[in-house]
Amino acid sequence: METFLMILMLAALAGMVVFVVLAFVKGKGNRFRNFAKSGGCLFAFLVLALIVGSMGEEAPVAEEVAVEASAEAKEAEEKAKQEEEAKKAEEQAEKEQEEQEEQEEQEEQEEQEAKEAEEQAKKEEEERRAKEEEERKAKEEEERKAKEAEEDSLTVSQEQAVAMAQQYLNYTAFSKSGLIDQLVYEGFSQEEASFAVENITVDWQEQAVIMAQDYLDYTSFSRQGLIDQLTYEGFSTEHATYAVGQVGL
Repeated sequence: METFLMILMLAALAGMVVFVVLAFVKGKGNRFRNFAKSGGCLFAFLVLALIVGSMGEEAPVAEEVAVEASAEAKEAEEKAKQEEEAKKAEEQAEKEQEEQEEQEEQEEQEEQEAKEAEEQAKKEEEERRAKEEEERKAKEEEERKAKEAEEDSLTVSQEQAVAMAQQYLNYTAFSKSGLIDQLVYEGFSQEEASFAVENITVDWQEQAVIMAQDYLDYTSFSRQGLIDQLTYEGFSTEHATYAVGQVGL
């Protein structure tokens, strides 16, 4: 557009020059007309010059406006982008905060459940021990009552058998079967003798040691000979072997 206006300006300027020249070359009758035409070309040239100048001034202004508009649009876009990023960052932070709070709440709940489970297990263990202790005491009480009832129901013959068994043990050593045989020899029945031996407190292993020492105080024995002798007296091989070891053979 500017190029076209420039061409028109040049044409107007050329026409003005041509008509001025014709005004001086032609006759006087045509001089005024040629000056008028020259003035018209000059006026057209001036108008076109003003238009081109105006367009030349408006172009930078329009360009500046376009640049400013572009900068504002870019700035607005960047601002919108920053706001969007800030919003996303805020949403992400809120989401992470919520997840952290949920995790802390879950951990707290699990810790509470573990504590309750531990307390429940401790309570159950205490109840179990208390129950076992109660059952043990009840059993001991039942055994005590049964023993008292049994002692109360002893016959005179059984009492005598128990007393004689204890007297024999206070005097010398016996094996279990040997003491039963001795009581039977004294006139008690097999049942009475067995009852008496079962109802006295005695360590048969210790009785084997005492009898082994009594034999060694009386005469000499080899290790195997003394074991055989104690076995003959009614001690088990285990008790006899232990006793012989305790007296130094």
